[in-house]
Amino acid sequence: MDNAQCALMKKICEMEFVAIELQLYLDTHPCDSDALNDYNCAVDVLRKYQLKYEDEFGSIMEIGHHGVNGKWDWVNSPWPWQM
Repeated sequence: MDNAQCALMKKICEMEFVAIELQLYLDTHPCDSDALNDYNCAVDVLRKYQLKYEDEFGSIMEIGHHGVNGKWDWVNSPWPWQM
């Protein structure tokens, strides 16, 4: 795995952490519109990073879009927990 792939996976993990923390906060503070806005922004950024990763390096999850080269590539790329 090259440095660009590791860097992008790190950004994905960071944004997942932010989104989950905001989700947990919103579970107990459902009327906090600022937190809801932050959550929606975090999810948008997370999706952008995930799409970029899948376009460049292949699938992140076994369920989702596959086939950078028109073939089933899940088993050929490093597993997310191997990064």
